[in-house]
Amino acid sequence: MSQLIEDRLDRSVQQCALMASSLQNLPDRLPRSIDATGALVTSDSKWWCSGFFSGSLWYLYEYQPSQTVLADARHYTMRVEQEKYNKGTHDLGFMLYCSFGNGYRLTGDTAYRNVMLIGAESLSNRFNPQVGCIQSWNASPKWQFPVIIDNMMNLEFLFWASKVSGNPKYREICISHADKTIENHFRPDYSSYHVVSYDPVSGQVEKKNTAQGYNDESAWGRGQAWGLYGFTVMYRETQDAKYLEQAKNIARFIIGHPNLPADKIPYWDFNAPEIPNTKRDASAGAIIASALIELSGYVDKSLAKTYLSVAETQIRTLSSPEYFAATGDNGNFILKHSIGTFLRNSEVDVPLTYADYYYIEALLRYKSL
Repeated sequence: MSQLIEDRLDRSVQQCALMASSLQNLPDRLPRSIDATGALVTSDSKWWCSGFFSGSLWYLYEYQPSQTVLADARHYTMRVEQEKYNKGTHDLGFMLYCSFGNGYRLTGDTAYRNVMLIGAESLSNRFNPQVGCIQSWNASPKWQFPVIIDNMMNLEFLFWASKVSGNPKYREICISHADKTIENHFRPDYSSYHVVSYDPVSGQVEKKNTAQGYNDESAWGRGQAWGLYGFTVMYRETQDAKYLEQAKNIARFIIGHPNLPADKIPYWDFNAPEIPNTKRDASAGAIIASALIELSGYVDKSLAKTYLSVAETQIRTLSSPEYFAATGDNGNFILKHSIGTFLRNSEVDVPLTYADYYYIEALLRYKSL
């Protein structure tokens, strides 16, 4: 396993170098996916995934320090800086913490810290005390105050801000948001809804829906991954046993699901009616693997062994030629076969920048065991 991980990290360094080079003369652009012809699709910094490429570069710099990787990581991190003022998105954790956060952790550059503290304050503006949550998307005719399970992933950023600034407000927001998510997002089997919308005046739940899953009552694959990862972080940051129990229960739902394939890479939705003749989501597999590796450090030996066995299977699967791209192929992304929004035919069976980020993270976490 260690030899496999070293090889895939080395090849990831090469692939990300090619990606960085291909974007060098495209000011302000960042990698997103590929189109039907295989051509690179880019985004601006406002896209929710804008921080993942520089985050991947920082992880690869941590693995194999070089001035070239460092220069690329710094360059693409700065392409996201203006989003520190963005109060129109809940995704600032993805955008700023994966990029500037890893950069600050590895370099101690105080300019990075300052960007993140401004960004954390911007994000905190989306918190509604009456609801007890951070608003995900803006209000629409369908939803007054939508909160999506993905939003659990942005709390790690606010925990960091609370520790660095000394302001307990950010930590309190995280705890309130996570508690409301436990209360309203999860079914008795610990699968989660994608979207829970609230009445912003009364704070009461108005709707429980999906925007990316098969239907409102199905278990959207990546949504289950976000929940697992998010509550693992909640336990790490608070040491509150209820968050550990939540993470363990979500893990049990995922690992024990009859529709989880033997190679442990989920279908795009656990309840997709075409299973087994439907698409897998490599990004969900990478997120779950990374989360399970961390969660294994918080549980008893027997459960840890189970979690690591699943994560190892996922890493081996994602590292196989079926999922791991040849150098220079796949638009210079690392992994193939991820799913954005299946039912809208948006980013179906393509590489996605966040799949690469969490895959690299999982490799590094497994390597450090």
